[in-house]
Amino acid sequence: MKSVTLGRYYAADSVIHRMDPRAKILLSILFIVVTFLAKNVIGFALMIGFVIGLSIVSHVPLRIILHSLKGVTLVIVFAALINLFLLNVEDATYLVEFGYWNDKLYGITVEGIIRSVCMVVRIICLIIGTTLFLTYTMTPIDLTDGLSSLLHPLMKIHIPVDLFAMMMSIALRFIPTLSEDAQRIMNAQKARGTNFSDGGLIRKARALIPILIPLFVSSFKRGEELAVAMECRCYHSGDDRTRMKELKWHLRDTMALIVLTVLGAGIVCINIFASSIPFFMVL
Repeated sequence: MKSVTLGRYYAADSVIHRMDPRAKILLSILFIVVTFLAKNVIGFALMIGFVIGLSIVSHVPLRIILHSLKGVTLVIVFAALINLFLLNVEDATYLVEFGYWNDKLYGITVEGIIRSVCMVVRIICLIIGTTLFLTYTMTPIDLTDGLSSLLHPLMKIHIPVDLFAMMMSIALRFIPTLSEDAQRIMNAQKARGTNFSDGGLIRKARALIPILIPLFVSSFKRGEELAVAMECRCYHSGDDRTRMKELKWHLRDTMALIVLTVLGAGIVCINIFASSIPFFMVL
């Protein structure tokens, strides 16, 4: 629960922090596309360099950036093992052979190790990049305003974009709060003698019941208080609703999109060039 990074804003004065929320949302989408375009050693090296540069420019400490990877450690390990053991390529160099299944030889290959490493690098770059764009450098309110502005044309076909953006903002805002509530309830249960670490899976699941029930009660109570507060302030959504902070697009936002687009185009060109060199193509 302490590894949850959604909704956790890190206050700093950097170029990325000062960028328009709409630009950071578009950059996140484009970054995801560029990440999946990398298919060779040079492409992954460029992605790693871009992520390192992004981390330096954002002024977010390295320990906080690495903290965002704790919650997806199991996903990274699972993806690495799948690509390591289940890769079946003709003329592969086998290091360890497990045997035949459906007339196919399975084992650990040099190609599987390379593919596994590249998959881990891709996932890590993807998580760090999107986290820096959408979480550590942008508040939930800014994210809501950016999404609402980008999706505003959908209101012409009577899609309640503002309501969807508000729901997402509230969800992101209360994820850290619910995490803190869960940790506080767990500490209170431990003080009363509850043990969450001993026993099998079923016993550990039963031990979570004293946490889930108070957590649900606290969540519903917070939701009711928030709804009453919004009604008392006469909150409503629609075109006639003004905003406290108007979004402004600057030159740095356009330049950032151009840089990431050029990076993606460069990776595509490298893929085409490196397709004739087997050593460079790893995926």
